[in-house]
Amino acid sequence: MRLVAVDMACHRGGRDVFAGVSFTVASGEALTVSGRNGAGKSSLLRMVVGLVRLAGGRLALDGGDPELSIAEQAHYLGHQDALKGSLSVAENLQFWGGFLGGSDDVAEPLEAVGLGSLAGLPAAYLSAGQRRRLSIARLLAAPRPIWLLDEPTSSLDAAAQDRLAELMRAHLSQGGLILAASHGPIGLSNSQELRLDQGAAP
Repeated sequence: MRLVAVDMACHRGGRDVFAGVSFTVASGEALTVSGRNGAGKSSLLRMVVGLVRLAGGRLALDGGDPELSIAEQAHYLGHQDALKGSLSVAENLQFWGGFLGGSDDVAEPLEAVGLGSLAGLPAAYLSAGQRRRLSIARLLAAPRPIWLLDEPTSSLDAAAQDRLAELMRAHLSQGGLILAASHGPIGLSNSQELRLDQGAAP
């Protein structure tokens, strides 16, 4: 599987955000998207998942399921955690697992992010870091090959960042691919880097 972008351009809010962006990410590979604030890191991920329209160029997934769109084969982890405070930790994840076509057995994903003991707690009582970890559990509750992660380490302490890095490495080892927008390291030493203010990735 390969995600291929050629000369992508983004136009938002009456201005050109970026143009001429090209990259290729294959199964087992990660691409870290960096750049100054406003360079379009989040917009690029949202374009891949179909939430922002391409203003130019093309985007294709080679080797994926031809019956499914890129969005249907991807997880998008954005800035908002999208949790309902009145539902328990387990109920929130069960909802997302069902909505995304995964399993309603959430015990293993919750243990993987260190929230197994909080399964019955209303999500309203979670800290910012715990909310982020619950959002990350969605990646495991409904497996999909493409992970699009926007500042995935936001609000995570060092131990949770290490746990996320382990989950990302496991995903890559199983043939998944990752695009991550980040201002700093995310624990993947062999990832490619795309700087939006410096053109295309190698």
